[in-house]
Amino acid sequence: MTVTTRTSAGTGAAAAGDDAPAPRPRRTASLLTPVLVMALLGLCLLSAGLGAYDIPVGDVLSSAQHRLGLGGQGLDRVGESVLWNVRLPRVVLALLVGASLGCAGALMQGVFGNPLAEPGVIGISAGAAAGAVGAIALGLSFLGNWTVTFCAFTSGLGTVLLVYAISRSGGRTEVVTLILTGIAVNAFAGALIGLFVFFADNAQITQITFWQLGSLAQATWPKVLAVLPCALAGLVLAPMYARKLDLLALGERPARHLGVDVERLRVVLVLVVALLTAAAVAVAGVITFVGLLVPHLLRMANGPGHRFLVPGSALGGALVLVAGDLAARTVAEPAELPLGVLTALFGSPFFFWLLRRTRRRQGGWA
Repeated sequence: MTVTTRTSAGTGAAAAGDDAPAPRPRRTASLLTPVLVMALLGLCLLSAGLGAYDIPVGDVLSSAQHRLGLGGQGLDRVGESVLWNVRLPRVVLALLVGASLGCAGALMQGVFGNPLAEPGVIGISAGAAAGAVGAIALGLSFLGNWTVTFCAFTSGLGTVLLVYAISRSGGRTEVVTLILTGIAVNAFAGALIGLFVFFADNAQITQITFWQLGSLAQATWPKVLAVLPCALAGLVLAPMYARKLDLLALGERPARHLGVDVERLRVVLVLVVALLTAAAVAVAGVITFVGLLVPHLLRMANGPGHRFLVPGSALGGALVLVAGDLAARTVAEPAELPLGVLTALFGSPFFFWLLRRTRRRQGGWA
């Protein structure tokens, strides 16, 4: 139904000789990109300065220049420690996690052709959560402080590979089976988490609860370095498939006729999504709705073209998570709100509105 509407709309515009709509998305993208970049830079500076120990933005810039050998002046001992050992690792981790989740959401929606898809649909987040909770409850420590992160990452990747293997039939992947398998895996992972919590002691339950709610409070430079390779690899690979995702939006059969290996495309992009999401969940816990909300807002502003949507969602996801983390640690100061709870509080109403809007436009879900 959607494909027919798009095709007929495009044909009608061409027949009428109306060239105005074509360049509009490019003009919007050229405006949105610098706006997102500037907003992100400004918010990062603000986030680095605000907190229990306030540092003026000018001093943040001066300290950064001093560290880079470009002049400027260093802060006092406490200020330097707060800025470089507490605030900046947290800001950089928010950038990486937010960009990973936003980009993963755009890829998921493109791969499945469904605007309601997000990384949690195929069980990546739940699988990673089960791995981390299991490591905490069982008291595993074979990699020291990296044990929980490693278990979360490997279980997230293992989950998506299992889901994908189950959904393959006759050398092809059935999208409906993939989604239904993801739902079943989510339920099974939730049951495992409940079982681990049941057998955990009070100290472990506190750690599990904090991790499940999502937070960047334990951000350090080693954690940034742990997520950096996965995030960069995924963020570099994703835009390379933007054109093929645009062709896939026409439908599987037209995309195949236009030379797209649909099965290979799905395999590669699902693995990229798994890489981005598992790495993000492994260091920040479960943070929902970023991958759903950000691509939708950009799609409404600039249209469905993936050439801007994929990198734009990475920028938008980073912006949302930096803003969310700043709010999480300043709104209820000196206490800190769980970041995952905060994103869910704002993301859920948007999801409800999106459901009503989609149903009203399409006249139902058939």
